[in-house]
Amino acid sequence: MKDRITELQIVPVKPSNGLVGFASLVFDGCLYLGSIGIYTRPEGGYRLTYPTRKTTNSSFNVFHPINKDVAQQIERAVIKKFEDVTKMYVGHNQINTG
Repeated sequence: MKDRITELQIVPVKPSNGLVGFASLVFDGCLYLGSIGIYTRPEGGYRLTYPTRKTTNSSFNVFHPINKDVAQQIERAVIKKFEDVTKMYVGHNQINTG
């Protein structure tokens, strides 16, 4: 099966209210998804949030997975890449702080 998630980019941010980064990706080679928030969970691990837009009286989702399988694929790929990227920063900081 062809990789459905490609061009995955992670931008770590200074932690604030659980937000630790943003992700963007291309899904099935034809759909760009950006501004996906990466948050820490109080019990450990991470969760994703998808962009919303606010109107005067409410807010609505710009996009989000409607299929559990797709949601899990995106979550696994984003969290794995986020952990890989942040390990790189931790290792880099440890080497340079001696």
